[in-house]
Amino acid sequence: MLDGFDALHALCGEEGDRSRGWRFVCALAAACGRPVVEGDGVHADRLQAAERRLGIELPAALREAYRLFGRRRDLTSAQDRLLSPDQLRCDADNVLVFRVEAQHCASWGVPAEAVDRDDPPVLVNTGDRWVPYTDRLSIALVEMVLSEAMFSGDEGCVDNRDLDDAASEAILAMFERLPLPDFPFWAGMDGPPVRWFAGPDVLLRDDGGTWLWIHGRTPAAVQAVRNRLPGEWLMVSADEDRD
Repeated sequence: MLDGFDALHALCGEEGDRSRGWRFVCALAAACGRPVVEGDGVHADRLQAAERRLGIELPAALREAYRLFGRRRDLTSAQDRLLSPDQLRCDADNVLVFRVEAQHCASWGVPAEAVDRDDPPVLVNTGDRWVPYTDRLSIALVEMVLSEAMFSGDEGCVDNRDLDDAASEAILAMFERLPLPDFPFWAGMDGPPVRWFAGPDVLLRDDGGTWLWIHGRTPAAVQAVRNRLPGEWLMVSADEDRD
């Protein structure tokens, strides 16, 4: 999908270079044919209003993301949803909630004791308790963009299917693992994690070893993955399958 992932290495490394993470977001958007442009971000006045209402200063990583691409629904809210500044809230556990799953089955937030950090850890809640998600908010936000960009891709450039052990092993052998951490799979918190992979002009997301999503720059890139991982792809019509 992109020529290299050095920016992700810099983002997820010990120094945690957020600026490289935002550069990766811009490169991803451009590769998808919808580059980030001036006006895609949330105005600073809205963020300041949210801070006054909440009585806190938002973490720098969250402010930077809002200011750069916070109005881009294809990068923030195609499936799950980055809350708008006026929707940000602190819940009963005093966690700053900034993202919710499409059916409200999960929420992502920053614990109160860390909200004053520039790039604090993130928690996820699937209904009963908050548990660790990532060590840094910037990583969670970049992973959010990867996921939402996948769900907002043109129909011919995306596909998905279930996974079995053989397909999971094939992915490990055939595709490059992205330099992102394992992410807890909110739909199966006690099982395998969410992991990201890449191939020629394509990104792949393995959801807990149970489901695979792909997003290609072109339909041909998606078809190449189907050819390498034969199975019941959901975006292939019955007629195409017979062909």
